[in-house]
Amino acid sequence: MGAGHNKLFLELREKPILIHTLEVFEQDSACKGIWLAVKPEEREYIQSLLVKYNIKKVKALPDGGAERQDSVYSCVKKVEDGEIVLVHDAARPFITIPVIHKLVEAAEEKGAVIAGVRTKDTMKKVENGVIVETVDRSNLWMIQTPQAFQFTILQEAEHAAEKDRFLGTDEAMLVERLGLVVHIVESSYDNVKITTKEDLVFGEAILSQRIGG
Repeated sequence: MGAGHNKLFLELREKPILIHTLEVFEQDSACKGIWLAVKPEEREYIQSLLVKYNIKKVKALPDGGAERQDSVYSCVKKVEDGEIVLVHDAARPFITIPVIHKLVEAAEEKGAVIAGVRTKDTMKKVENGVIVETVDRSNLWMIQTPQAFQFTILQEAEHAAEKDRFLGTDEAMLVERLGLVVHIVESSYDNVKITTKEDLVFGEAILSQRIGG
């Protein structure tokens, strides 16, 4: 992003990306608590944002780790009593409550589910700069967050990964290691991750469409 500081503090419509994300869960009556992994040096500033924007559901701000997996497990260890847990990237502020509820309902029934959208582009497998295969995209999905799990499943998966010193790309991969099936729930193409400067432009457009102006 080249922002010179945490991209989550960049603003969309004069509000930090982080707050846009947190407000979705704050406004969801089914959400009982939020655990937010943070850098120790940013904790005080984030706490000030929570007060300023009246975010009351954050239960703890444990230290984040070097990897996403470390940060998630840091939060899991702080959850004393959970039924369904959703792991969400704070840089995806456009997740909607209906999609969240679909994930929760599916996780209650099936144990482990993730959000995703079908791949729209033609996919090529490339080796050393040469196309070696055109991949059938009919079974390909672009994975998003939230990823939703029955709490005991995620807890076991994180513990097993730490014990085996296994580093996965996402929580679903850790659950797959247990031999469990992970299902998918169709999300929205609006649920973008703010990663580049161009994404900020997309984000402004999405907000304009949703709230006008």
